[in-house]
Amino acid sequence: MSEIGGGGPLLAARGLSRSFVSGSRTIQVLGSLDLEVGRGEMVAICGQSGVGKSTLLHILGALDRADAGSYVFSGRDVMAADAVARARFRMKEVGFVFQFHNLLPEFTALENVMLAGLIGRAGVSGTASRASALLADLGVAQRADHLPSRLSGGEQQRVAIARALMTAGSLLLADEPTGNLDPDTAGRVFDLMRRIQRERGLAVVMATHNAHLAAQCDRVLLLREGALCVLRGAGEEMAPVHPTG
Repeated sequence: MSEIGGGGPLLAARGLSRSFVSGSRTIQVLGSLDLEVGRGEMVAICGQSGVGKSTLLHILGALDRADAGSYVFSGRDVMAADAVARARFRMKEVGFVFQFHNLLPEFTALENVMLAGLIGRAGVSGTASRASALLADLGVAQRADHLPSRLSGGEQQRVAIARALMTAGSLLLADEPTGNLDPDTAGRVFDLMRRIQRERGLAVVMATHNAHLAAQCDRVLLLREGALCVLRGAGEEMAPVHPTG
């Protein structure tokens, strides 16, 4: 990726648009969307189901490309990067946490976390040590040798967060990370994710329907009609949120 400047926010997206073709229809999901996220900042994205929250996260994580606009990450032009550079960006900078865990059923918790490091061509012994430390940080070290089928929903999501942290150099993207958990477990998982985010100084962009968890983020944005508007800025009180879907 080409360097296009230093300083400023960790990531800056300007005028992002993304549409999809369904049969004879073109569906505009994002339209002229702007977003900045600072280093170490946690931003919640709220909005109805199907409004484009996942699409936005996929663009920020270089899993998808916008049709138009610009996306700069730490001075690098992600939109202009080729496939190899985008893959390197994902491996070095970005961790993903999904609602339904997406753990590989035939591998243990420890092996699921290790795979993220091994794909990045890290050494086996160092990867195992780091994966074990992450599982310990998230309170599931005692479940390291268990298959996903033997883990509770909360334990599976903790393992998924540990896996994401293996590759999250500076950015963690979380797509409804507590949406499949009961309220108590969701709160505990979020608290763990928030603690580690602060300890490591990670930037986090989290799509969520959970207004209580969103209120604990540094900023809360609403995605509506393809653009973002502020529900709560840094240091402000949380306005009422009524996400649906």
